[in-house]
Amino acid sequence: MSTKFSVKFLVSKSLVLFTFCLLFVAAPVYLAAQSTAQEIEDLLEQRAVTYSQAARFILDAADVASIADPVEAFRFAEERNWLPRNSSSGQLARLDGLSLLIMRAFNLRGGVMYTLTGAPRYAYRELVYNGIIQGRATMNMHVSGYELLFIINRVLSQTERRFGWDLEVERRSAEREVLVERINRQFEELRIADTVATVTNEGVTIIVYNIPFQADSAELPELLLHVVQEIGGIIRDISRVGILVGGHTALAGTEESMLEVSYARARGVADYLVSIGAGNASEVMAVGYGADRPIASNETAEGRAANRRVEITIIEN
Repeated sequence: MSTKFSVKFLVSKSLVLFTFCLLFVAAPVYLAAQSTAQEIEDLLEQRAVTYSQAARFILDAADVASIADPVEAFRFAEERNWLPRNSSSGQLARLDGLSLLIMRAFNLRGGVMYTLTGAPRYAYRELVYNGIIQGRATMNMHVSGYELLFIINRVLSQTERRFGWDLEVERRSAEREVLVERINRQFEELRIADTVATVTNEGVTIIVYNIPFQADSAELPELLLHVVQEIGGIIRDISRVGILVGGHTALAGTEESMLEVSYARARGVADYLVSIGAGNASEVMAVGYGADRPIASNETAEGRAANRRVEITIIEN
């Protein structure tokens, strides 16, 4: 399959290089100091970029990290779940995967489906909808270095105008921090253990860990039901567009079985939230991640207990 796609406004490689060099000299906020004209020139020769190459330039352009080593840049993005699941540093990047990395790195807001799922295909649709990706393109195609820089340049030129990136992000971040502090204070007052609220890319996420699930069982322990009931009371009146319940397991069993049991547990929590009036069935979504997103080592009992968790994310307006 060809790695090329058509765009409405055709520009030469020399123009792209000139544009990025100009940004490099005149506007360091757009392209951090570690990027060089030679790096950009080399990237322009790439017929298809890898996820590590893309991460190095996207993180730099978004002004979140200036990491000269592409592999380290990939790891930085991977640790924050800014990349497609099961992607690798040397893998050729697909357009939907790059779209996800761009949405995450630039902290761009999307529609309901992207907000609820965070899936690469919905990130791709957001960039198409907002005119970042133009012309004949499919989400599974590979992207050349020239096309990557072209897309980054369009994001840089439209970010403040179309997405209200600067002040809006700061405002929403401050609001989330205040909400997290309030929720955690309520957990302390209610003496709810092994439960914490934190700010994530999706919104505010409440993590319940160290749950005494029976092996390979989706039955919700009484302790978890009690905690979820208290959480339901807290989040019932918080303004939102949805609630995403994510199930996570420790590393035990086959990948298929871990995905199945993690989804079943998340579905059980989602249904319970609906049953106690914490949300409507249409706004509460469940997803199972299996053991793909550990927060601790699976080599110890304590680590496995931390990974065996449920996350309830409040998707904000």
